[in-house]
Amino acid sequence: MPHAHPEQSPAILVIGTGELGASVLAALSHHVSTHPGAASITVLLRPPAPGPDPARDTRNAELAQMGIAIEHADIAGASVADLAAIMKRYHTVISCIGFAAGAGTQLKLAHAALTAGVSRYFPWQFGVDYDEIGRGSAQPLFDEQLDVRDLLRGQRATEWVIVSTGMFTSFLFEPAFGIVDLAANTVHALGSWDNQLTLTTPEDIGVLTADIVFATPRIRDTVVYLAGDTITYRELADIVDRVCDTTVTRREWGTEFLRDQLAADPEDTMRKYRAVFARRTGVAWPKDQSYNGLRGIATISVEDWAKKNLV
Repeated sequence: MPHAHPEQSPAILVIGTGELGASVLAALSHHVSTHPGAASITVLLRPPAPGPDPARDTRNAELAQMGIAIEHADIAGASVADLAAIMKRYHTVISCIGFAAGAGTQLKLAHAALTAGVSRYFPWQFGVDYDEIGRGSAQPLFDEQLDVRDLLRGQRATEWVIVSTGMFTSFLFEPAFGIVDLAANTVHALGSWDNQLTLTTPEDIGVLTADIVFATPRIRDTVVYLAGDTITYRELADIVDRVCDTTVTRREWGTEFLRDQLAADPEDTMRKYRAVFARRTGVAWPKDQSYNGLRGIATISVEDWAKKNLV
């Protein structure tokens, strides 16, 4: 049987304070400050290293000021049982620990949430439509995301919410990713100029995730699609032209070229991602049908982001 849901304030645990975790914490804390008693918020951080650390002290003071409590655990070293012992004190657990934590982390956290019997779990799935992409893609870590979905869908005790966001907007402009090469005044299309990408900023993901957490009727056992913006590679090149007042060189990287590149260096993370994002499906969905689009919640467009960060 599903857990009873006390209407009084649920205890929420957010795992991680990277770019995404910090945005989710800020948005949850803002909601609680405007709806006193709506929830209590705690963040799970890695244990502090011995010795003074001014940056850590500053961050801890900021968290305290936002009314956010701190728990410590080393996710990499902790067992499922160790993590479950912490999680069981919470109603809702939101994982903001991404692929950088290494293979196996997403499954370990999901197993811990189920072992703990938390009422509601938001796994780290803030990315593409893994169901649509399926197993055996160019990015092996995506298969683990599907393992997590199978695990959550195969049980009834813990409600789950998956938030699909597309690519982080800033990643599209990462020099290492090679799509927008400002130094060479070039934009590369992956697969085709008509292929689309859905992109959302971490700030918007934070705001919208908090909205989903507190939405009534409660959102449960489903995938929610966010879309800060959905554009084609052609539109991306047009945006760079307008914002940078230039005429970029446009080069298409076809799927075959990208596959050959990956074959030449199969361990290269960026080549894996380029091969994945050259797909026609699973990496984009219409903005007007997204959670934010349907609710009329404004988000940062790619052009807005470019004006603020490229100029």
